[in-house]
Amino acid sequence: MSLPAEPRSVRVDGARLAYVDLGDRAAEPVVLVHGYPANHRAWRRQIPALAEHHRVLALDWLGWGASERRTDLRFDYDTEVARLGRALDALGIADCNLFGHDYGGFLALGFTQRHPGRVRRLAILNSRAHRTFVPAWYAVFTLVGLLGRSRLAGAFAKVLPLAGINSAALRKPLRDGVFDRATLGDYLGWMRDPEGARWVLHFFSQYRVPARADLAAGLGGIQCPTAIVWGTGDDYLRTTIAEELAAGIPRAELTLIPGGGHFVMEKAPDEVLAALRNLLARERTTARISENE
Repeated sequence: MSLPAEPRSVRVDGARLAYVDLGDRAAEPVVLVHGYPANHRAWRRQIPALAEHHRVLALDWLGWGASERRTDLRFDYDTEVARLGRALDALGIADCNLFGHDYGGFLALGFTQRHPGRVRRLAILNSRAHRTFVPAWYAVFTLVGLLGRSRLAGAFAKVLPLAGINSAALRKPLRDGVFDRATLGDYLGWMRDPEGARWVLHFFSQYRVPARADLAAGLGGIQCPTAIVWGTGDDYLRTTIAEELAAGIPRAELTLIPGGGHFVMEKAPDEVLAALRNLLARERTTARISENE
């Protein structure tokens, strides 16, 4: 089973959301949400295998990949978490197994806390989750946010080589074969367009870097089977985040993948697939939990 050449799309908040849909449409759904600065291809080594027994929907989150980039929409955290629910509605998914990497895990954590009845099983992979980045990257993302909120953001978008900056930042995983140049180009190519660069700054103008005390406080309320899958040696995030998630979520199981790094699905695909399959084999919570709207 291979990935389709072209993604499908639905409208979410009036914008086009691209996604890949693989597997039996009657099977239990697995929704995959990627991280920065990727798209659904970050899961390319897990999607076909997961689709053998599940319906797999791998999203290009709004603004990324083949999805539409709209600067008239909001991208603050609360809006993005609520948008995930509207995306599931547009896809006709009442509840699902929700797996998120990096930014996708950040959204998945908040969504599970706010809408527990819609998440059968949760997986978080190398994500800031309830915490934040190591100091160097905390500073970088804070700076980009300040640029995005500046009155000169439009001018910055025209002169900042965001694709090149991101490409330079990803030189190490490229050199290590975590992804090839074609995949990296697929992740970043749209940023070379001034409109793409403007959207990145718009996104970061509403992104907040500090740790989230509210998400930390809600860990104990997550009752669904949960997998914390973490590549050690992450240049952006400390492994203590994974350990705190596993300790705080009652039904969480922690899988540490030595040397898996931040882009763990791409560097250690077999180990990640095994952990996700193990999660899917776990008995889900049958009682519907009242949602915190």
